[in-house]
Amino acid sequence: MAKYINPFTDVGFKKIFGQEVSKDLLIDFLNDLLVDEKSITDITFLDKEVLPEYMGDRGVIYDIYCTTENGEQFIVEMQNRQQVNFRERALYYLSHAVSRQGEKGADWRFSLKAVYGVFFMNFRLEDMPHKLRTDIVLSDRDTHEQFSDKLRFIFIELPSFTKE
Repeated sequence: MAKYINPFTDVGFKKIFGQEVSKDLLIDFLNDLLVDEKSITDITFLDKEVLPEYMGDRGVIYDIYCTTENGEQFIVEMQNRQQVNFRERALYYLSHAVSRQGEKGADWRFSLKAVYGVFFMNFRLEDMPHKLRTDIVLSDRDTHEQFSDKLRFIFIELPSFTKE
């Protein structure tokens, strides 16, 4: 039996970050990612498998899916191997989480909670600058002024990590 947990495997990653007993590790990590922006004091793990609403639609299975004490949602994924259309998959995951915030009924208040995607990748994103952290937000192309803080992607390229 292995002595250490490999964080690059699905099982290892979920064991380190995705269990109630180790949720403080995930909270600390998220706070480090968002230092000087917000402080998370607690999270609640949500069901990682989201079944399709209609027959024939696709469901979603997240590695880690949780919500903070104020309702913001975090999707945390570990992708060990390069995958075609990984950026589109990330966009689908976050868009799906946003769209599920709508309540059935005549009135919808459009009061969305932020959805964050944190994607650990053991590969480099194609057609992107190679750096450890790429932070994507919705902003105006010319002024770079943020349009909305409700959708945010944080890509962590592990091959760009250099030990100091």
